[in-house]
Amino acid sequence: MIIRTAEPADLPRLQAIESAAGEIFRTLGMDAIADDAPPTLAELERYRRAGHAWVAAEDAEDAENIAAYLVAEVVDGAYHIEQVTVHPRAARRGVGQTLIACAADCARGQGLTALTLTTFADVPWNAPYYERLGFRRLSRAELTPGLRAIRAAEAEHGLDRWPRVCMRREL
Repeated sequence: MIIRTAEPADLPRLQAIESAAGEIFRTLGMDAIADDAPPTLAELERYRRAGHAWVAAEDAEDAENIAAYLVAEVVDGAYHIEQVTVHPRAARRGVGQTLIACAADCARGQGLTALTLTTFADVPWNAPYYERLGFRRLSRAELTPGLRAIRAAEAEHGLDRWPRVCMRREL
């Protein structure tokens, strides 16, 4: 896999990856997650323009071969992974882990000392997966103002129908 920054032509493919990856949530009775709309092109473009969007592709030039993506932003002095999504056909090949390593390198390059994210607590490919990658669950007292705001937005979106956690990995 080749990791590269996202290009404007990639963005519709990122939406398709998000939709395909969401389908597995149906196996857990989380149909609302599978049915949720992917990020808009405008949202993805905001990350891309900021230099915070990467793709994993089998071919550096072909947007159709993109297998995964990651978007992030700086939140309260940490690099917050907003979304990392792997197409089911590329699952279990270390693609997500490679994208997270790229985000960690970017964070270090900006002088940041941690990665953060929010995720489902009990979904095997969510919190348990991130724990295997060195993330730890944060207590309520450890949440920064930015993470509290992210969690409030997630709750407003209906994600709190299932347990969610904030996680952090020191760099």
